[in-house]
Amino acid sequence: MIGKVIGAFVGDRIARQTGGIGGASGAALGVVATTVLRRMSLPAMIALGIGGYVAKTMLDKKQAG
Repeated sequence: MIGKVIGAFVGDRIARQTGGIGGASGAALGVVATTVLRRMSLPAMIALGIGGYVAKTMLDKKQAG
């Protein structure tokens, strides 16, 4: 229960920084994200983190150049 509340709070904060997502949908995404992360294995979490880092790096390079 506390994990869902924390996930909703984090999702809401992320939604405020992202233009395309509203506050309520961001909170819902946070709850869904915590549920998905809880069921993922450690190697899958590491692969997701590395993939996110690579994607962000590529987007930053594309925007800069």
